Amino acid sequence: MRAWPAKAAAGLLLLVAVAGCRNPLGRQYEYEEQIYLRVDGSASVVIDTSMPALYALRGLPVDPSFRTPVDRDQIRRLYSTAGCDDVRVGQPWIRKGRRFIQIRLQTRDVTRLSSCRPLSWSTYTFEKSDGAIRFEQTVGAAAKQDPGAVRWDGSELVAFKLHLPSRILYHNVRNLEDGSVGSPDRGNILTWEQRLADRRTGQAVHLDVRMDAQSILYRTLWLFAGAFVAALALVATLVWITIRRARRTSTK
Repeated sequence: MRAWPAKAAAGLLLLVAVAGCRNPLGRQYEYEEQIYLRVDGSASVVIDTSMPALYALRGLPVDPSFRTPVDRDQIRRLYSTAGCDDVRVGQPWIRKGRRFIQIRLQTRDVTRLSSCRPLSWSTYTFEKSDGAIRFEQTVGAAAKQDPGAVRWDGSELVAFKLHLPSRILYHNVRNLEDGSVGSPDRGNILTWEQRLADRRTGQAVHLDVRMDAQSILYRTLWLFAGAFVAALALVATLVWITIRRARRTSTK
């Protein structure tokens, strides 16, 4: 029963984050993988991609042409039959003359994500030691498919994001522009960026993070529980003092 509030809150946070992932005021990516990691090693994955990028980078047999509407059922089948779990495909949208789609999936073990073939360009490590968790992901070569005439101008970006459940102890994020040390966004979101052109040539991306083994949500729940118990103890003490004083007064 204790796990239910944590799971419900985590699910709500994921829905809010997914709902805001198309923020037009935010950084826009041609291909983006987001991992919502949990301290037990399970994870949710959200992929936002243009159809040309999905074809060029992952080699899936989809039509990258803008003239062809997105077949959500086809994409769901492609991911489901490729070893991916609990696949959901959102409504497509259009940006800069290209069709985009969102794919969501779940895994009980983040280290097994490479068995989902569209994610098999990465290897994953999840290790617990001395009250800390180390997560690593190395993104290797792309499919190098030619999507044909696409209006890419060289400014397109690819991103790999981690939404972390606990306090970050170390990370190796670097700013794309100058190579300086990056910082978490909104507390616990880390983003590794790469130019689409570099991703197409297979330049590796290495994600390395260490974090507390206890989730912030878990700590917060215990903090609220402790405060509630302390408040009850204070009320009980005040009641006891009041009753004791009343008894002393009545015996005089």
